[in-house]
Amino acid sequence: MTLPYTAVLFDLDGTIADSAPAITASLAYTIEAMGLPVPPATELIAWVGPPLPQSFEVRLGLTGDRLVEAMRIYRAHYLETGALSSPIYPGVADLLAAVHAAGIPTSTATSKPETPATRILEVNDLVRYLDIITGASDDEVRNTKADVVAEALRRLEARGVDLSRPVLIGDRHHDVEGAAVHGVPTIIAGWGYGDENEHVGSVAVAADVDELAALLGVTLLRGAA
Repeated sequence: MTLPYTAVLFDLDGTIADSAPAITASLAYTIEAMGLPVPPATELIAWVGPPLPQSFEVRLGLTGDRLVEAMRIYRAHYLETGALSSPIYPGVADLLAAVHAAGIPTSTATSKPETPATRILEVNDLVRYLDIITGASDDEVRNTKADVVAEALRRLEARGVDLSRPVLIGDRHHDVEGAAVHGVPTIIAGWGYGDENEHVGSVAVAADVDELAALLGVTLLRGAA
């Protein structure tokens, strides 16, 4: 059987892990520490997924040394209190196991820096199902989704992976747009943080892991992970 995709890139926040509570708590802490009014939780949820330096700049007008300070405060608080408290969505471990068992090469493609991304995956014993962990660089010089996707593809290509039919699994519009820069289609994880307007441009929306497994052509065995 020919599988529909030759490589799978996975977003992390809102796709593999329900990281919003930890992220928004650290955001609120950081914004208050910067002496600014803290937006309501309904607004902070929109920060989850896109690169945080861009959000601090666009949403709060922080630039230069103020932006550097905000990111320093956020990173320290998040790594200390929230990085390891993001639960994995139900069934996602089984999905990753099924993709791995099918022999499909994988990489993450997350706007989260690689150090906290790796910690989340390690503590939840998911690293074994991923060939590569790719994210924003820890200094966040590489932070846009397009740049992260490019790096994930580069690393997979260096391993000799067939990239004729790659796909990205994500949940927000920046996933769709960033992957499209490289001609990579996106399947939306419908359990994530994006609303229906952010699904525009995706090739499919999977309501749950069973639908996603079917779209990827893999057999999902509950409890196999």
